[in-house]
Amino acid sequence: MFDVLIIGGGVSGVSCALVLGSAQKKIFAQNKNIAIITHQKTSSLQDAIFYNSYGINSGKLGSEILSESIVQLQENYPHITQIEKEKVISVSGEFGNFIVTTNKNSYKARIIVIGIGSSNLFSISGLEKYLEPHKKSLVEKNRIQLKNNDQKVVEGIYVVGTLAGHRSQLSIAAGSGAAVATDILTLWNNGAETHIHDSIR
Repeated sequence: MFDVLIIGGGVSGVSCALVLGSAQKKIFAQNKNIAIITHQKTSSLQDAIFYNSYGINSGKLGSEILSESIVQLQENYPHITQIEKEKVISVSGEFGNFIVTTNKNSYKARIIVIGIGSSNLFSISGLEKYLEPHKKSLVEKNRIQLKNNDQKVVEGIYVVGTLAGHRSQLSIAAGSGAAVATDILTLWNNGAETHIHDSIR
């Protein structure tokens, strides 16, 4: 049973995992079983190059960010399980007892975070009832999002990145994933507002 299972290895998903991982020394986050399905094949970053994102060197390729972020996650927070080369097919269950089925395996999770992009080719069975047209995308692009209130779809299901209704910008996607991570940490911390900072002091 995972305490959190993140679906998607793009900017928003990995950002969420990094923040959750960084809380490992907090009492309320110790021994939490966290995993991320690092599927990146359909990420829009595969064809991207960056000149306008804070903290990213000019000319950085999106494909490099994808691969390097997975390494960063592994090196800094090896306690987070990375599930490679699997695609999610369905989600069922409820808060505290979700079942996430991929093309290869089945996993149980108390909380799930979905960050797989806003393509209208969305195909995760069990989540169709939450689909709606993307509110910040051009109609002709036929993008979708999951209905949500401050990135919460229903109890135990969060959505991040463009699938949450955000515009397609790397900085926005990263912030979206980090925001949901702090929401989950706050939940673990009995509702006390929580965020995580590293410091040289």
